[in-house]
Amino acid sequence: MLTIVVIVALLALDLVVGTVRPHVVGFREATLWSIFYIAVALVFGVVFAQVVGWEYGAQYFAGYVVEKSLSVDNLFVFVIIMSTFAVPREHQQRVLSFGIIAALVLRAVFIALGAALLSLFSFMFLIFGLLLWTAVQLYRHRDQDPDVENNVLVRSCRRLLPVTDTYDGGRLMTRVRGRREVTPLFVVFIAIGGTDILFALDSIPAVFGVTEEPYIVFVANAFALLGLRALYFLVTGLLDRLVYLSAGLAVILAFIGVKLVLQWGHGIESRIPEITTAVSLAVIGAVLTITTVASMIKSRHDPTARAHAGAVVGSPPRGAGHGNHTDR
Repeated sequence: MLTIVVIVALLALDLVVGTVRPHVVGFREATLWSIFYIAVALVFGVVFAQVVGWEYGAQYFAGYVVEKSLSVDNLFVFVIIMSTFAVPREHQQRVLSFGIIAALVLRAVFIALGAALLSLFSFMFLIFGLLLWTAVQLYRHRDQDPDVENNVLVRSCRRLLPVTDTYDGGRLMTRVRGRREVTPLFVVFIAIGGTDILFALDSIPAVFGVTEEPYIVFVANAFALLGLRALYFLVTGLLDRLVYLSAGLAVILAFIGVKLVLQWGHGIESRIPEITTAVSLAVIGAVLTITTVASMIKSRHDPTARAHAGAVVGSPPRGAGHGNHTDR
């Protein structure tokens, strides 16, 4: 219960900063908030490990690292959405705060469902192992960005609702010639919400591959997401330089997919080996380190190289069907 109170308090703080006082976030402010949220997550992990033991503490840190790395890929898509709809900088905080709240709610629901299914059906580990397919898709489309404007939810919204051409301050709805219409900000919220659903479908099985404890899965997701707003403004200018991030995330998802399959197999035949939390943490850390260093080297030698979010499952990649496919 105390954990929920802490998370809600941090969420309320984030919401107040992002929506009550709309403003353009500078580098210094973004840095301080990012340090704050990472520090809170680390302190929680240390206290949690001392209370319940370092085995569970290691599971929390592994889950946090997985979710944090996946949240960076989330940021790529947020950047694309913001640029596609030309969201004014002073309203971007509000959009991000909404995205974080929606993501937390959706993931809480998916975590509860996932935990219930895993407790009832052991073969769910095998189904979650389909992350291998997601990993292959992400790697295949690592040089593409999702086509936000052709997203099913966005197209449906524009087809069903009258949408204004311009933003009306921070309003979601406004009146044009006496008729109530939604603003582009409403469409942006729809796009963010749809993205949250797609990312939750990937991230929840991924963190269940690190730990089977629903509580750890939830807090790892919560603390990784809470710092997303500040991290967005901190690394927006650096995201393009993480050239190999999508490839690295594909490797991590593939590794966790294999771990889930082995975990299912171990439940049937004890001679089938399991991958320990320590090994998982080491592999994830190594992949992220190699990915980051390789990206920096690539960007330094080739300034024109740009990173991509990778095609999101369920959202066609930008340029699909138009001859712009760029698999390496």
